[in-house]
Amino acid sequence: MDQHIPVTVLDDLSAGHAGSVSGADLVIGDMGDEALLDRLFGQHAFDAVMHFASFIQVGESIGAPAKYFHNNVSKTINLLNSMARHDVKNFIFSSTAAIFGNPQAGHIDEHHVKAPINPYGRSKLIVEQMLPDYEAAYGIRHACLRYFNAAGAHPDGSLGERHDPETHLIPLAISAALGNTGGLKVFGDDYPTHDGTCIRDYVHVCDLASAHLLALQHLRAQGESLKLNLGNGEGYSVKQILDAVAALVGKPVPHTVAGRRAGDPAVLVADSRKARDVLGWQPAYSSLDDIVGHALRFYQATPMASAH
Repeated sequence: MDQHIPVTVLDDLSAGHAGSVSGADLVIGDMGDEALLDRLFGQHAFDAVMHFASFIQVGESIGAPAKYFHNNVSKTINLLNSMARHDVKNFIFSSTAAIFGNPQAGHIDEHHVKAPINPYGRSKLIVEQMLPDYEAAYGIRHACLRYFNAAGAHPDGSLGERHDPETHLIPLAISAALGNTGGLKVFGDDYPTHDGTCIRDYVHVCDLASAHLLALQHLRAQGESLKLNLGNGEGYSVKQILDAVAALVGKPVPHTVAGRRAGDPAVLVADSRKARDVLGWQPAYSSLDDIVGHALRFYQATPMASAH
């Protein structure tokens, strides 16, 4: 698979970092700016767009739904409209397991009912529901890749999570274990799971990247549009994550238990057989030691990450 593909990154840097872009042209701007989009599409012979620009915090979406529908839906419509005007036919959309809501099966496959329980999930599902209409009218084929908790970092420690504020469990647990922040909050220990804490299907960011490249290859080869679930198929509880961090750091993760967060289902685990069958996707870093170990390596090597 050709991994040396010319890329232009459009990012407003509201949550990203210019220094994280390597081997690609960076344009600082807003994907909702149609004039900017038309200028970029006019200047470059793009044949595909990958969309990673959603706001993603469940709790924030509940308190600020307008922010989420404006960014995740309205601005995506602007992007799709610009693609249609400039005859760009391939769209890869980073979607989310949040579109499924409370799971009705042990492992969630692509046919699982879509009933999101928070504005974040609803905003992503709206985009998924629009895409077949854009395909029928404008010929824009799509691949929707539903994440089940992106985690980890590049194995060499060069790229990883640098959110400010940080909201993801693994970097928060690492920071707490190393004594760089106060104790971690565990939101709920009374869920109907084996240890009372939420269970999630963590998938390594490098494995997600490989899935996006495979989806691009599929669409470029005139493959049909796809909606695929991406996960390891193995669920880990919050407590198991804390235990894994403690084992690798050599110190316990200080934490307290708080009440459940609104909109958090007890279990989210993917059935990723379709992605494996259709794209030939094979996760390379499926163990919790890899996922947590790579995140720890990045955290220790990156002063800015450690400062957050």
